[in-house]
Amino acid sequence: MKTSNKLQMRETIVSYTFLAPVLIFFVIFVLTPMIMGFVTSFFNYTMTDFSFIGIDNYIRMFNDEVFIKSLINTLIIVIGSVPIVVIFSLFVASQTYEKSAFTRSFFRCVFFLPVVTGSVAVTVVWKWIYDPLSGILNYMLKTGSIIDQNISWLGDKRYALIAIIVILLTTSVGQPIILYIASLGNIDKSLVEAARVDGANEFQVFWKIKWPSLLPTTLYIVVITTINSFQCFALIQLLTSGGPNYSTSTIMYYLYEKAFKLSEYGYANTMGVFLAVLIGLISFAQFKILGNDVEY
Repeated sequence: MKTSNKLQMRETIVSYTFLAPVLIFFVIFVLTPMIMGFVTSFFNYTMTDFSFIGIDNYIRMFNDEVFIKSLINTLIIVIGSVPIVVIFSLFVASQTYEKSAFTRSFFRCVFFLPVVTGSVAVTVVWKWIYDPLSGILNYMLKTGSIIDQNISWLGDKRYALIAIIVILLTTSVGQPIILYIASLGNIDKSLVEAARVDGANEFQVFWKIKWPSLLPTTLYIVVITTINSFQCFALIQLLTSGGPNYSTSTIMYYLYEKAFKLSEYGYANTMGVFLAVLIGLISFAQFKILGNDVEY
């Protein structure tokens, strides 16, 4: 008995020894900054001052018109991108998973390429596409007699946010498509064939057999895409810098502007805490809504 306890203790020590580097890294570079960010959100933390002000930063945040505008833009991006990503990814996956191995690999490569391509490279391509003078988008629309004159897609507040959402969609569908193709391939084909023999049409087969099996994947895709959409920053910074007139500013970009351009670290941390809580609440709601029907 004592030998068994000693062996178990030794295994526990060895396990924690191997985990120690990761745990130390997590505590120093993840947990500690999170705690510091929350604490400093109650301070007037700038380059020249560090004084406790209670919840004044939070009161200021909800009275800040630019923050409210950034929050609305962020919600528009999330609401506009997440459903499209899920539906489009599922459609593409359902159309390709029964194809040949070469065809599946080709489509996976095509749709995943923007994901692994650097943000700067993607930005350069889309800047050329959206260029108001020589961009291919204006050229194609004018050739098709859809528009009469060139449009400044990133310089006009009527189109800038939509243009950002379009780019975000192209960089967001790659991983969901691959996940859906893998999930569709794991569905028991005998159930599908049995349903078809019993007279079920394609929609009934999908809704009654395939969809329940895809719910865990869908839940993961919805949560991850929502989080990524809330954290949209690189495209905004590289393409519009939040303009024109903050029409494309998001919480992440406004946070960056306050922290690294104006050195208002306490106020920026307040927005960071708010964003973290908002993402947490929405993710919790998604788990409650979609997770009840998920069978793992």
